[in-house]
Amino acid sequence: MDKDNIKCSFCGRDKRDTLVLIAGITGHICDKCIAQAQNIVQEELSSKINENIVNSLNLLKPFDIKKHLDEFVIGQDDAKKVLSVAVYNHYKRITQKATGEDDVEIEKSNVILVGETGTGKTLLARSIARILNVPFCIADATVLTEAGYVGEDVESILSRLLQAADYDATAAERGIVFIDEIDKITRKSDNPSITRDVSGEGVQQALLKLLEGSVVGVPPQGGRKHPEQKLVQLNTKNILFVCGGAFDGIDKIIGRRLNTQAIGFNSKNEEEAAVDVDNMLQYVAPQDLKKYGLIPELIGRFPVLTYLNPLDHTTLRRILTEPKNSLIKQYVKLFEMETIELSFDKKVLDYIVEKAVEFKLGARGLRSICEAIMMDAMYELPSKGDEVKEFKVTLPYAKMKMKKSTINKLKVA
Repeated sequence: MDKDNIKCSFCGRDKRDTLVLIAGITGHICDKCIAQAQNIVQEELSSKINENIVNSLNLLKPFDIKKHLDEFVIGQDDAKKVLSVAVYNHYKRITQKATGEDDVEIEKSNVILVGETGTGKTLLARSIARILNVPFCIADATVLTEAGYVGEDVESILSRLLQAADYDATAAERGIVFIDEIDKITRKSDNPSITRDVSGEGVQQALLKLLEGSVVGVPPQGGRKHPEQKLVQLNTKNILFVCGGAFDGIDKIIGRRLNTQAIGFNSKNEEEAAVDVDNMLQYVAPQDLKKYGLIPELIGRFPVLTYLNPLDHTTLRRILTEPKNSLIKQYVKLFEMETIELSFDKKVLDYIVEKAVEFKLGARGLRSICEAIMMDAMYELPSKGDEVKEFKVTLPYAKMKMKKSTINKLKVA
């Protein structure tokens, strides 16, 4: 072939009309065809990746997600609905196919859960991850500090997610991160700090880039980052962040905002009189979180704000027996493994609930009380072998064990 008359085998451009013309065994290709081919390959790969994501996700409709949550979490219907919709929209966003420049881009809907201790914040997030079959991790905000101080860097949150995804960065980039105790990183005062607030406002500022969506260098083994360490680059754009916190005392802030502390004659209008003072968290608003100590920039990155109801007698009674992994079913299974049939009187269950309400520990209090009642039985019966085939927990037995237990010394102000 004449060297002066070389053309691109794909588009037919002359050599003089191209920047680069690469020769093959029987043909040539120009730089423009290479760029076009690269775009085609990227589109095909992204399409296949999206298809794999859709296939790997157990993507259910919001109604079905809530139905599955009902099997593990008793009550909290409002929180379950909000969380179901947020998660469903988030994964629709991940699997959205870009077909043109005019497509509407769906933004991320991070969630913040406000609820008393033991009401099910962590359980909700864990149950959602189990249903959707995605990488999930729980991070504790109390150990986080600004970079350079004793504690953990904010990026260590993503290290746990990477470990949960078996170090598959692509899988980790569509996972769920639950940041517990988010209320523990609030400002130490209501005004911006003029000195370093390394475990409060400083951590909130460091979280901003993670929540918004950016490429972050993550140490694979967690801990502190150092210059010679190999970092894994993670894009947080498609990671859903769910935060939970007890926000102890926020009910007083909500009460002041709703003017429920008025003293004197009947000065409330009908709307104010309808306020449920026993469950103030249902009226929580972003301005309450700001007053509590979260910076406005962080609150703005949590567009979905919901609450969990305090647990009453009826709900605690249902929690004790109804869920798939309820406490009573767990104890029955433990004794079944020892070939012992365990049963509880209904009065014992009511007694356990009464004690849990008295100690004000939420659903967590149920296990502490059950352990106090069952400890001696779990210690003695496995050693008796085939002598005991059946064990029934009665109210006198439960009261006797509780009286001897140290948990009974717990006094609530």
